[in-house]
Amino acid sequence: MFSPLLSTMIERHGMAVVDLTTVDAFAEDHDFTVLFFPGDWQRLVESNDVAVILPELVAAFQGVFEAAVVARESERKLQGRYRFNAFPALVFLRNGGYLGVIKRVLDWEDYLGEISSILAREPSAPPPFELPEGCATSDRHDHGHFH
Repeated sequence: MFSPLLSTMIERHGMAVVDLTTVDAFAEDHDFTVLFFPGDWQRLVESNDVAVILPELVAAFQGVFEAAVVARESERKLQGRYRFNAFPALVFLRNGGYLGVIKRVLDWEDYLGEISSILAREPSAPPPFELPEGCATSDRHDHGHFH
């Protein structure tokens, strides 16, 4: 379930909602696509911020990319496909091929610069999955030492 604000934005701007079964066809139907992964809006206040910013970004780029919202039940599986580690996230695709991701909320000028850079890339495989900051990794050997 989406936040009331995101539901209003979807309706007002005619944004598609995609899931595991529809995301590929949607992305392949458009030269450039941005997939909005809102995450848990009750925990992440930034989700509603991006819900408001996204239509403004589509307008700022004069409709170069088509926006879609990822259905809640498909977020985790698609997160695994695109390998990002924080919500909310905007995943950019060209004809279904991965271009890049923007996580959390940025300043307006940073969005404009980052999106311009992402749209100029060639499609590639998503980067390796990274654990969020603060998570232990297997190369740390201090688990037996307590202070």
